[in-house]
Amino acid sequence: MDSGGSDIKHESVILRFMHRRIPPYAFMMILAFVTGLVTGTAAFMLKTSIKWISQTITSQMNPQGSNWILLVSPLTGILLTGLYQRRILHKKIYHGTDRINRAIARHKYRLAPDLTYAPMIASSLTLGFGGSAGSEGPIAYTGAAIGSNLARILRADTELIKILLACGAAAGIAGIFKAPIGGALFALEVLTVTLSTPAILAIILSAVTAGLTAYVLSGCTTDLNFFDFVQFDWHWMIWVVLLGVFCGIYSFYYSSIMSFMRNWYNSMTGPWIKNIVSGTILSILVFIFPVLYGEGYNFMSDLLAGHTEDITSYSLFANNWNNIPATILIAFGIMAIKAFACASTNSGGGVAGDFAPTLMAGCVAGFFFAQLLNTTFGLTLPVADFAFIGMGSVMAGAIRAPFMSIFITVEMAQAYPLMLPVAIAAATSYLLVLCLRKLCHLPSSLPGTY
Repeated sequence: MDSGGSDIKHESVILRFMHRRIPPYAFMMILAFVTGLVTGTAAFMLKTSIKWISQTITSQMNPQGSNWILLVSPLTGILLTGLYQRRILHKKIYHGTDRINRAIARHKYRLAPDLTYAPMIASSLTLGFGGSAGSEGPIAYTGAAIGSNLARILRADTELIKILLACGAAAGIAGIFKAPIGGALFALEVLTVTLSTPAILAIILSAVTAGLTAYVLSGCTTDLNFFDFVQFDWHWMIWVVLLGVFCGIYSFYYSSIMSFMRNWYNSMTGPWIKNIVSGTILSILVFIFPVLYGEGYNFMSDLLAGHTEDITSYSLFANNWNNIPATILIAFGIMAIKAFACASTNSGGGVAGDFAPTLMAGCVAGFFFAQLLNTTFGLTLPVADFAFIGMGSVMAGAIRAPFMSIFITVEMAQAYPLMLPVAIAAATSYLLVLCLRKLCHLPSSLPGTY
C-alpha cells in the first residue's frame, strides 16, 4: 500500500510540474511528437511482422506453376484471426477506420489499452497468411489508441484526448504508407472530427514524425519502387482524363461490390461460419490469382518496372499465358475479383484495411487501360505511368477522399513529377463516382466508407 501511495504521489508531482512549467500548446505538440514517434515505430514493426510471416509461408512456392498452399494459407489466416479476437481478445477489431469514426461520433475518445497492440497482431495473422487487403486500418486504430492512452495516462482533458486520438490515427496512416501529408489529410478528410488550427498543426507534426520514423527504420526505402517514370507530356492529357473516367466507373463497381459483400457477410449469424465461408472464397481467389496475396506492394513495384509477366506468376496461367492479349485478359480478371477478395478479408473476420487494396486495383486498372489502347489502336502510352496514375484514381473514387489519395500515391513512390496527372485523373474519378451515386439514388456516406 505504501509503495502504491508513493507511486501515485510521485506521478502527481510530475504531472503538476508538467502542467505548471509547460505551456498548453507546447504540451500538446510534445505529446503529438511522442505519439508520432511511437506510432511510426509500430507501423514499421507491423510491416516487418507481415513480411516475415508472408516470406516464411511463400518461400518454397514455385513461380512457374500453381501452388496448392494458397488454397490453405488465407483460410488459416482468417481462422486464426477470428480465434484471436473471440478467445483471447474477446472483442471485434476489424474495420479499424470505421471504429475510429464511430468512437469519435459517440464522443468515446478513451480507447482500451489493449488496442495499442491487438490490431497489429491480428493484422499480421490476416495479411501474413495471405489476406488480400492492407495494413492501414489496423495501424490507424493502433495509433489512435496510442494517442488516446498517452493522453489518458497524463490525465489530459477530453479535448486533448480527442486531438491525440486523431494525431495517432493520422500517424498510423503516415507511417504505414510513409506519406506524411497523406496521413495528415486522412485525419482532415476521412475522420469525422472537428479540429482547431492548433490541433491541425499537432496532427501534421505527428504525421510527419511517424512518416519519417518509419522511413528511417526501414533503411530510408519506399514500399513502392517507381524510378523509370516518363516526364508528363501534355499530349497525354485527353488520355489521362479518359483514364479518370474509366477508373471512376471501375471505382463505382468496386465500392458497390464491397458494400454488397459486407452486407452479405454481416447477415451471417455464426462467426465461425463467416470465417470459413470468407476464408474459403479468399483462398480460391488467391489460388487463381496469386498476385492478390497480401498487400501487393511487390507486385505493384514489378508492374511499374515493366515486369508484366508477374501478373501470371505462381498461378495456373504461368506457362501458357505470357502473351500480351492474355495478360490484358488476366488483368481484367484481377480487376473484377479484387473487391471480392478484399471484402472477404475485411468483412469475413480478418483484420486489415480498405485503402491499400484500392491502390493495387488501380495499378492493374491503369495497366489494363493503357495496354489495351496500345494493343488495339497502336498508341504509345507509357503503361507504367498510367498504372501509377490509376492507383490514385481508383483510390480517390472508391474511398472518396481525393486529396488524401493524391498525396499518398505520389508520396509512397516519391514520384512528385507525376502529381499533376494523378490529381487530374483522381479528381475526374471522384466527381464521376459522386454523379453515379446520385443517379443511382445511393445514400451519401462519409469518405472512407462503402
